[in-house]
Amino acid sequence: MLVRAGTAAITSGLSGLSRLWRGRESVAAACFPLSRALVEVRGAEAALFLQGLLTNDVTRLVAEGTPPPPPPATPPAAAGGALPRALYAHALNVQGRCLYDVILYRLHQSPEEEPHILLECDSSVLDAVQKHLKLYKIRRKVNITPCLDLSLWAVVPGERAGDISSSLTQCADQALVLTPDPRTEVMGWRLITKKGANLSEIIPGSHVGDIEDYHRHRYKQGIPEGVEDLPPGVALPLESNLAYMNGVSFTKGCYIGQELTARTHHMGVIRKRLLPVHLAAPFPKGSIPEGTEILTESGKPAGKFRAGGGELGIALLRLANIKEPLCLSIAGDKVKLTASVPEWWPTTSSK
Repeated sequence: MLVRAGTAAITSGLSGLSRLWRGRESVAAACFPLSRALVEVRGAEAALFLQGLLTNDVTRLVAEGTPPPPPPATPPAAAGGALPRALYAHALNVQGRCLYDVILYRLHQSPEEEPHILLECDSSVLDAVQKHLKLYKIRRKVNITPCLDLSLWAVVPGERAGDISSSLTQCADQALVLTPDPRTEVMGWRLITKKGANLSEIIPGSHVGDIEDYHRHRYKQGIPEGVEDLPPGVALPLESNLAYMNGVSFTKGCYIGQELTARTHHMGVIRKRLLPVHLAAPFPKGSIPEGTEILTESGKPAGKFRAGGGELGIALLRLANIKEPLCLSIAGDKVKLTASVPEWWPTTSSK
């Protein structure tokens, strides 16, 4: 079963990406092998089952008709009247804190077919995700199976965006899934293939990139992904910019952990957010402990470091302090860092 983004969506997405990727190596695209796992959720009640567990409106993957108006940051593939190919969401605990960040992919072609969905998650929590799903399955008509024979790739275009447009639309039929990343257009596409697939045949002119370059791009754009960036039971979805990344519906009804998320949204007060940070000196990945305190110049707490590598990272910061000089205290030394607001954030974002 093949799932493809339409030509218009791919071409439209390229325009925004080319603006953000000017000056990079002149190749059609870099394909990054991701340390993410895929779980098949299939059956007559698959969408309704996931609807009660995830922050986004999963019924949009199976229902006919026009989906709700997209939020400002929605990429072109999620806009309009067609069924979305992919949805971003979080699974929350009963206290409303993030357990797992996931991306859902629709494999069925029409609403008349049995729902067939792939769920992407951090590979280190694959077993925990399966247990979480099966705990709430009860008598639902749903089959849950890990897809160990599939590979997941992030595809990020290079400078020659005009060339990749025709390559993707001509060769997408060789991929199981090829669709714009549902979080934001700056993340390019998601590609799912059988293990061992020849990427140069799927996307001519592409090359396999260094996964550290993918993470550097994520950190630069402030995109969290996986349990290091979103510690289970710690991260709050709206502070993690879930709404900016099209990952939550405030009209879908009840789901586990909804109460705190809905109350925070309707109060309209979010004082801390995940932001990209740039350190004055590079550090090996993982050498700065998660949760290391970030201080203002006067020594007041401003937030906590989450994850990073080299001179880039992401941190949960108080919005009131992001324009001040900041520093980390590491092994007795103070390391200066600066925070920035990503260009892809909606212009109406909270101050």
